[in-house]
Amino acid sequence: MNPSHEPLQRLAPDVKVGRNVSVFAFTNLYGCEIGDDVKIGTFVEIQKGSKIGNRCKVSSHTFICEGVTLEDEVFIGHNVVFTNDRFPRATSNGQLQTGADWHCIPTLVKRGASIGSGAVLLCGITIGENAMIGAGSVVTRNVPPNTVVAGNPARVVKSLEAKIDG
Repeated sequence: MNPSHEPLQRLAPDVKVGRNVSVFAFTNLYGCEIGDDVKIGTFVEIQKGSKIGNRCKVSSHTFICEGVTLEDEVFIGHNVVFTNDRFPRATSNGQLQTGADWHCIPTLVKRGASIGSGAVLLCGITIGENAMIGAGSVVTRNVPPNTVVAGNPARVVKSLEAKIDG
């Protein structure tokens, strides 16, 4: 499949798309990298400088901003929002801000993590391997591997056994 030929999508020419990628209608992808065997739902935006690993699923209505990296096998639920600025402002000295007025703060989601629908992830954090973020959570700090967090702000609810493949 060549996702750039599907109707009602905007895949900029600078998007690097792996093999066997499904991108559904009403998406906006530019300047990002998409790995192999990825599924991207409707109404998703993935901005420049973002990287989506192999075998990830990004559900509908999700916003992945510049500076976000998803490692392999990450699940993103519906309507998940990432941020990349701790102190966003529209203006600086009375003028509309430009890209020169801010610094992108990256976020890393490690292999096998799952983020529940409606979660908001503030920038500058790492979500550990196989961690699970509860639906509607607001994640303000790093999440340890193999844990479940939930709430606002998200807190550890329980530990999970390490995922064993094979």
